[in-house]
Amino acid sequence: MGAGIGAEYCSGRTLSLGGAWRRINCKGDGTLDLSKTALLIIDVQMAFVHRAAGGVARSTPDAEENIAEILAAFRAADLKICHVHHHSRVEGSPFIAGLPGAVVQGFVAPRGGEAVYIKHENSAFIETSLEADLRRQGICHLVMCGATANHCVETSTRMAGNLGFDTYFLSDGVWAYGETGPDGVSHSAEEVHSMTLANLHGEFATIVTTGDVLARVHKFESLEHV
Repeated sequence: MGAGIGAEYCSGRTLSLGGAWRRINCKGDGTLDLSKTALLIIDVQMAFVHRAAGGVARSTPDAEENIAEILAAFRAADLKICHVHHHSRVEGSPFIAGLPGAVVQGFVAPRGGEAVYIKHENSAFIETSLEADLRRQGICHLVMCGATANHCVETSTRMAGNLGFDTYFLSDGVWAYGETGPDGVSHSAEEVHSMTLANLHGEFATIVTTGDVLARVHKFESLEHV
């Protein structure tokens, strides 16, 4: 593939014969090209630590450890990292800017040169420059992790897939809480988590584990140093 074709392939848009813009799909043959990949860490903020301190049950107790490991691997390989933080506009939310719950958890604190996006809605793409920045940088593949599995990470993943990004959802790098539906039926945190994976896989994203992604990153690092 020539340089010009490659740039067009990841640009997200091309000009049709009729003069209107149509979207190019970044989804290719299932190969994760890490040189065109970004890690998105979504909403890992102190409100969830406070919730845990209150004894609220959740899935994936090792999620933070897995996120930390993925983040360290991306940093070591000098790969693209995007931090997404939620600042709510809803009265009473613990995520309102300036409140303790809105503070990012220390283990994922952004470093110099890493992109930070402040969102006010569920999706990381709404009212932010995230999509435009990823297109401009030639990013085609996204690895999604953070909180919570069935809310902001799922919403951002669905939108990423609809926008044409080749999206990977880190199954053990997200967590969920139990929910009770409008029908009064209660669902455990594990059930909510599992249904999120089932809803996303093959339609909006590919479900992967920390081990899957680390293996690719470590292979990429070894090839870069050959």
